[in-house]
Amino acid sequence: MKKNNKENNELPQTLLEAIRHFSDVDRCIEFMADLRWPDGKAVCPRCGVNETYYLAKRRVWKCKGCAKQFSIKVGTIMEDSAIPLDKWLAAIWMICGAKNGISSYEIHRATGVTQKNSWFLLHRIRLAMQQGTFEKLSGHVEADETFIGGKARNMHLATRKRRITGTGGKDKTAVMGIIERGGEVRAMVISDRKKGTLQEAVREHVQAGSSLYSDALLSYRGLTADYAHQVIDHAVKYVDGSVHTNNIENFWSLLKRCIHGTYVSIEPFHLFRYLDEQTFRFNGRNLNDAQRFVMALRSIVGKRLTFKELTGKTEAVAI
Repeated sequence: MKKNNKENNELPQTLLEAIRHFSDVDRCIEFMADLRWPDGKAVCPRCGVNETYYLAKRRVWKCKGCAKQFSIKVGTIMEDSAIPLDKWLAAIWMICGAKNGISSYEIHRATGVTQKNSWFLLHRIRLAMQQGTFEKLSGHVEADETFIGGKARNMHLATRKRRITGTGGKDKTAVMGIIERGGEVRAMVISDRKKGTLQEAVREHVQAGSSLYSDALLSYRGLTADYAHQVIDHAVKYVDGSVHTNNIENFWSLLKRCIHGTYVSIEPFHLFRYLDEQTFRFNGRNLNDAQRFVMALRSIVGKRLTFKELTGKTEAVAI
C-alpha cells in the first residue's frame, strides 16, 4: 500500500476539516494504517505474520502466512461493523472533543447512523478510551468519592417510589476518584465506602510516601503509615492552605454535568464506561481535539466489544 503524501499527513484541526479530510475512504485507510503500522509493514491480526500485501481494488490486505484477507477494521473496536470509516472517524472526533460528552441521538442526527447503532458505536469508542497503566500516582494526590444516580425531584412519582427506597446514596452507585495535582485522574466504580474498599484503591493507585489529601470520612483513617495523609473537614472549611480536595471535586463537577446534561440516565452496569470517557478527556485536557483524536485511534487495536457483551448476554471477547 502506498504511503501518505505530505498533504495527507497534515492532520485536520477542526471537525469540519476532519469531515472533509476523511471523506475519501482510501485516505481513511492510509491514515489508520500509518497509525497502526508505523513501519509500513501490515501485520496479520490472525497469525501475526508481517508478510502481507495490499489488494487495492478490494481495500484489504492478504497474509502470505495464513493466506487470509483482512481489512483495516479487523482486530480493532471496528471489527464486524458495517458503519463506513468516515462515520467512525467523525464520531471518534466528536466524542474526543465534546467536553460534556455527546449522546447517541446527536451522533445519529449528525452521521445518519441509526440511534441503536450510534449507542453501540459510542460504547466501543469508550472501550478504546480505557487507560490501563501500572504506574502509580505520586507527589500531591487527592482522593474522594461520590454517588452517581438520578435525582428524585426529576423522576415521575411512580419511578421515584420504585427507585428511591432510602436516603443519601442508598439507591445510587458509589464512585471513587484519585487525582495527582497537575497530572492524571483515576476513577472507578466501588462497591461501598468502607475502609477496606477505599484504602485498597488508594494503595493500588498511589505511590507510598506521597502526600495524600482527603475529606474527613472515617474510612480514610489508618493511611498515615504509608502516606503523608492530611484531612480537610468540609463541615468546617473547604480549603486550609494546601490541604483540600478541590481538584477531584472539579472532576466530579465535570462528570456530573456530562451525565445529567447529556446522558440524563445511565445504568449502573455501564457506568464504568462513562467514567473511562470522562477520564480520557480530562487526562488529555492539555491536548487539542486532533491530538486527543489520534490518542484514541492509537488505542483501538486489540479491543473488541460485541453487542451481546455490551447488553450483558455473554462474556467478554478477547482478541
